[in-house]
Amino acid sequence: MFDLTGMTALVTGSSGGIGSAIARALAGQGARLALSGSNGAKLRAFRKQLNDEIGGDHVEITCDLSNTTQVEELIPATVDTLGKIDILVNNAGITRDNLAMRMKDEEWDEVIRINLEAAFRLMRAAARPMMKARFGRIVAITSVVGATGNPGQMNYAAAKAGLTGMTKSLAQELASRGVTANCVAPGFIRTAMTDVLPDAQKDALNARIPAGRMGEGEEIGAAVAFLASKEAAYVTGQTLHVNGGMAMLS
Repeated sequence: MFDLTGMTALVTGSSGGIGSAIARALAGQGARLALSGSNGAKLRAFRKQLNDEIGGDHVEITCDLSNTTQVEELIPATVDTLGKIDILVNNAGITRDNLAMRMKDEEWDEVIRINLEAAFRLMRAAARPMMKARFGRIVAITSVVGATGNPGQMNYAAAKAGLTGMTKSLAQELASRGVTANCVAPGFIRTAMTDVLPDAQKDALNARIPAGRMGEGEEIGAAVAFLASKEAAYVTGQTLHVNGGMAMLS
């Protein structure tokens, strides 16, 4: 079940904590990956690690998602390199946190450009080859704060909420062509960034989660692998919340 052998996938932000876990999950199920990110050295190192540990002939494609020209070239480069694109995972994102009254225009613009606009451009570009093939899986990594909001993250929450609405709209447009579009919304996930938090702050975060712990990147990867699979053909326009019960949303 959830065998992705013979399928190809583009994962943005794939050298980061959650992105690398998603890449490992897809590769582990047999998909061939195009790993994308802005740091070429980190991508190359991760690609080598992935090839050595899991196997497969994965590739890396450096892309700065704040650069419109590079974004527009990413899907064609993926198709040229892998021969096709079956799965698109819009995972890359940034934060520029600030209270609303102090938020600079640049902080708003940068988050919207990378987290929302770049995802739109990649979805639009991937839709055509997927529709032609009459098969495709588009997965957007949103966030629990896109549904609940969060103080100091008006820009980030807006981008993630917008990504959800955008994905639902695309799902309706592409469903008849065998292409699905869904979201995975992580809650608090343990990464290198959270590992350095003081124990008291970790305890405070865990106290807000009924499961009593932060999630693992592998748990996000498993959710993406399901939505990317052939078995998920009848699931589209949905948001799968993976947050340990912190926000029980329908």
